[in-house]
Amino acid sequence: MGSSNGVGGESGRPCGGAVISVRRRRCWQAVLGPVLVIALANFAACSRQDTPPPPDAATLLQAIPAADEGKYPSLQASRHWSNPYLVIRSDKVGLLSGIAANEEQMLKPEEVMNALAQLPASAWPYGRAVAILVEEKPKASEQDKIEIRRRRGIVEGDLRGAHVAIRWIPTS
Repeated sequence: MGSSNGVGGESGRPCGGAVISVRRRRCWQAVLGPVLVIALANFAACSRQDTPPPPDAATLLQAIPAADEGKYPSLQASRHWSNPYLVIRSDKVGLLSGIAANEEQMLKPEEVMNALAQLPASAWPYGRAVAILVEEKPKASEQDKIEIRRRRGIVEGDLRGAHVAIRWIPTS
């Protein structure tokens, strides 16, 4: 048997024929397939890490101008408060805003900052300030009084941390 180009070699086996090229292609696919998948996964993971996290509520609230006490209504006219208004209760924190003044949004203390940050700039005519009324009932249980103090502390700490001025509304 003679050897012709691409048909056989010295051993009589094909060298470079169709059978070998299919096997080689399958071999390369078996090796490169997982390598490409890993490389693409690493690239995708790296590109996701490059995107900065969204700003937190305190950062978003910094876009609101600082509070201007000169614009506040008097304490006697506090029912005419136009900025966000919080009512701290033993079970939840109520949020009233000029946007939906007839509708009170009930929140957990840890949700207050995000809710405030979602309000439009038009909800802050006095600047970055909120009014807070603590709903203390004289005949409330000791547990309710503890819950009110806890909620008040959480909300007050979050607001002060975000440089939001607080106007305390006395209970009548």
